[in-house]
Amino acid sequence: MIAITEAPSTLVLDGSNLPERSLVGGKAWSIAHMMHLGLRVPPAFVITAPSNARYLEEGRLWPSLLEEIQAGIGYLERQSGRVFGGGPRPLLVSVRSGAAVSMPGMMDTVLNLGMNDDVQAEIAKECGDPAFANDTHRRFLQLFASVVLKEDIEEGHSTELQSIRQALINRSVGVPKDPYAQLHAAIEAVFASWNSRRAKRYREHHGIPHDLGTAVTVQAMVFGNLNERSGTGVLFSRNPLTGERQPFGEYLSKAQGEDVVSGRFTPQPLDDLKQRLSSAHQELLSAAETLERAASEVQDIEFTVEDGRLFILQSRSAKLAPQAAARTSVDFVKEGRISREAALKRVTPDRLRQLLAPQIPASSIQGKLPVAQGEGACPGVGIGIVVNDADQAEVLIQRGERVVLFRPTTSPNDLHGMIGAAAVVTEEGGSTSHAAVVSRSLGVPCVVGCGAGRLRELTGRIVTVDGQNGTVYDEALQVERADERSDPVLGELLSWAAARSPIRVLRIGDSTAQPVLDLDGDEEACDADTVDAALARLLKGGSYKGAKGGAIATDAGIHAAVRHGLDFVVADPVLPPLVAAVAGALR
Repeated sequence: MIAITEAPSTLVLDGSNLPERSLVGGKAWSIAHMMHLGLRVPPAFVITAPSNARYLEEGRLWPSLLEEIQAGIGYLERQSGRVFGGGPRPLLVSVRSGAAVSMPGMMDTVLNLGMNDDVQAEIAKECGDPAFANDTHRRFLQLFASVVLKEDIEEGHSTELQSIRQALINRSVGVPKDPYAQLHAAIEAVFASWNSRRAKRYREHHGIPHDLGTAVTVQAMVFGNLNERSGTGVLFSRNPLTGERQPFGEYLSKAQGEDVVSGRFTPQPLDDLKQRLSSAHQELLSAAETLERAASEVQDIEFTVEDGRLFILQSRSAKLAPQAAARTSVDFVKEGRISREAALKRVTPDRLRQLLAPQIPASSIQGKLPVAQGEGACPGVGIGIVVNDADQAEVLIQRGERVVLFRPTTSPNDLHGMIGAAAVVTEEGGSTSHAAVVSRSLGVPCVVGCGAGRLRELTGRIVTVDGQNGTVYDEALQVERADERSDPVLGELLSWAAARSPIRVLRIGDSTAQPVLDLDGDEEACDADTVDAALARLLKGGSYKGAKGGAIATDAGIHAAVRHGLDFVVADPVLPPLVAAVAGALR
């Protein structure tokens, strides 16, 4: 009888080979890729994405997986020279989600796992700083309580370890002292987060399949909160707002990554790292260039500096504002990194529509002072009523009202109120906070870091948000639209798309002697879901060479026009439907 062995559920990440992204998820793939490029990355192993489906089906971690997890921890111990759950050099780990498709800020992470009172004492003894050990224990309890136990500790308890302990006791919840019990509970929480409300909404909005599942990456911790020569930050290899070829990032001294992402703390510009630790700063810029060149895409890089030593934690393709997506696509062609066809695939019609959306002219703000001002995190203009609750925002959006979601900070739990919002504004946080990153992903105008107290003053008022300049104005201001013909970047894309499109797109007002079918009077033709059927009906027996109006300028409308053999459509702006036609032809 032949024994049937199960396929391994975990893989060690050592850079010797690159596993399939679909198997290990984007985060673990990034770790393996960075190690392969010779960058300094903390050791890690991954529980594969298919294991997520089995966990959700069985509702538990199975025996062979538990054995593999223990073996994975043994690998981390050997690589780091530390011991999980003991001294004299304790090993703490992070437990992070990582699907094959990037879903920034959507699923759960636990840091500093493996901490208990005995470990805290050993860490204090090793580094000679009881305050650091205490701070790290406090961070672990707070995050474990939130992610695993689903108990949010009030902000008033956030800086005192003993206060957090008491809050947990008052709620009759406890954190396991055994490090492996902590680890297993965290892995289960990350697996379960795949089906969280926010993750489902994000996948639905972006067309990501629900059956992909998430991998779980377990990685040795490095500590940005260790001392004054330590810190954490995020670096974009180019400006994610404008696309300018300049590194763009933020750094927070004596902190961990969760401090930056949460938006509770406002980090400093990247020059702060340069002034404090110039060699780490230079090494970071070199790593960014290496990663961008390898991927031929703008990179979003998370890093930690521990006692002056740089570690790269993750690198992924950056979520860019529409202007940056257009500019970098053109620049990468000019730099010989990608083809023109690849550039046109990267700039989606929807992002171009956002880029060509209305802007605030100087005349509209002449003599007006902003009612709030912060840092522009995603360009564009949004006008609507200020709402301070994501649930309320979702209800109003579903009624067809235009809403500006204004929060102290945002978290993944606010996603449902961010989708469909006219703009997002926060009191705290910087350009790499959750609000900024997710808004860029959604293409929603965003302003962050307006200062405490602004929310209370503006709730319920109609405002105009300028995501480019970081300003919020009272009332609904007059706006104007950008001209695609006068912009050099858009002009390049326009010429490339026109040369490759299977159909011409004429601007409204352009003269043509050929008969044009006007779809505005037909209800079926005005709906993107039914425009194909409408064209089939309306073109039957006719001599039309082109069409205008209705839903013809939508992606579905353009694809239908090509399918039915039209020579041209009439639309304004021209670039989005042209790019949609090219995308359909290149599929």
